[in-house]
Amino acid sequence: MPALWIAHVTVTDEEAYGKYAKLAGPAIAKAGGEFIARGGRFVQLEGKERPRNVVATFPSVEAAVECYHSPEYQEALSHARGASERELMVVETSA
Repeated sequence: MPALWIAHVTVTDEEAYGKYAKLAGPAIAKAGGEFIARGGRFVQLEGKERPRNVVATFPSVEAAVECYHSPEYQEALSHARGASERELMVVETSA
């Protein structure tokens, strides 16, 4: 079943996070992921607000998790650590 990769992010270092974003997009695409929301308008109804919210679709939970652990994404992630506060989850869709 398809899955959603959902990230909620507060960027604390724009320059370093820009390096992450430049590398993360191709890593996600290589794993079959496609962005459906990337930092657009949002309304926070509950919980901690993060100004940047990203949603990508993947063919499966396994594909999304493999992407996360891939060397390409881990290299990208090395720029996000220390440059952001983030939550990231993968959720299987029902359709």
